[in-house]
Amino acid sequence: MQQSDKLTRLTTQPIGRLLWEYSLPAVVGMLVMALYNVVDRVFIGQVVGPQAIAGMTITFPVMNITTAVGVLVGVGASTRASIVLGAGNMKRAELILGNAFTLTWIFAATYIVIFAIWLNPILHAFGAGEVTLPYAREYMVWVLPGLFFTNLAFSLNNMMRASGYPNQAMATMIIGAVTNVVLDAVFVLWLDWGMFGAAIATDIAMLASAVFVLRHLCRRRSVLHFRRGTFRPRWDVLCSIFAIGIAPAVINAAACLINALINQVLADNGGDMTIGAAGIFVTYTSLIVTFNLGISTGLQPIIGYNYGAGRLDRLTRGLKLATVVSTAICLAGSVIGLAFPHIVALMFTTDQVLIDTTVHCLRSALLAFSVVGFQIVATTFFQSTGAPGKAFIASLSRQVIFMIPLILWLSSRWGVDGVWYTFPISDLCATVVIVVMLLMQLRKIRLARAAA
Repeated sequence: MQQSDKLTRLTTQPIGRLLWEYSLPAVVGMLVMALYNVVDRVFIGQVVGPQAIAGMTITFPVMNITTAVGVLVGVGASTRASIVLGAGNMKRAELILGNAFTLTWIFAATYIVIFAIWLNPILHAFGAGEVTLPYAREYMVWVLPGLFFTNLAFSLNNMMRASGYPNQAMATMIIGAVTNVVLDAVFVLWLDWGMFGAAIATDIAMLASAVFVLRHLCRRRSVLHFRRGTFRPRWDVLCSIFAIGIAPAVINAAACLINALINQVLADNGGDMTIGAAGIFVTYTSLIVTFNLGISTGLQPIIGYNYGAGRLDRLTRGLKLATVVSTAICLAGSVIGLAFPHIVALMFTTDQVLIDTTVHCLRSALLAFSVVGFQIVATTFFQSTGAPGKAFIASLSRQVIFMIPLILWLSSRWGVDGVWYTFPISDLCATVVIVVMLLMQLRKIRLARAAA
């Protein structure tokens, strides 16, 4: 297939076929990518024990910061690249790619140094106690060097997908995930290296993914590839990346704040077992959300390219289809978690106290989880149609505007139960806000079609 065909078919093929073609590799890739954390926690929970799961839960906010940086660069650059490629501006797309690579280096070096210097105070701030700190510290000390490769693989993988290579983008994640699973079995189960083994397995796996994506983007026959003169930061290019990437980055940065707050509240009201239950809940829901992120990731180049090409009639069709599929996935996930919470808990631990605590958590926190898929799709739609302000508000609504005050208020009234019920209430409130903004954006698009 010619390079131009890889992109122009985004405006010619049926939306359903495109969404399937782009989302399936993204779903598979992100699903296996999610296995990084899931497999680590399953091995650690089953081999090391419940305190180790609680310790690993303490590291969630740190990992969320890493993800936020990757999202800021990766989603911002890939979405902007889709739009300019749709407008036929290859030179601008190459500038975006080169600047994204440079930004990844700068951001990763900055936060790795900060974490390395102030690791103990940071972990204490995120809820680490006397029992959990040694586990959290051991994991973070060894996983820190690999965080750069995590960002590099994630950011540039999005650029591969945006330039018409969804299968190669999937392969990037599969390579890393399979490597991680195999090495976890060797390091944690066979060699009994515990937290150290899980961290080293993740480092090596992410290095493998980074090498694969760099090899693709260095090839001249790739639609979008590295060129000399594109790596020097340009303020206009950086602003265009930040304008779109800030919204999804805020989601992950807010998740860092939320996880730290939840850990502190749970430590004060329920102890280490409730922190471990929260870790299992977050891991389970993250696995479900992975499907939705894959669908939205596949939707992004379709929406972005058609928006750049002026094909506004195809946007609402993609939005409707992605919303139906994402909602169905979250509904299925919430039903499974509510109906079979013991089975979910047993995946991570055999400790009866932690199992009972997790069962109660799932039965409370999953009550309105079915609306989360719609929120993710709508936020991606805002990003891809040049509405970063709405995407920013959508990102803030659930995890900052509603969740933070609700955690503080409800936990003061109902303790640990107040934390669990914060999730469904925040889900419903955020959905109302996003529906209103989405109707506004669709009206704006209809007016643009009428004026064209």
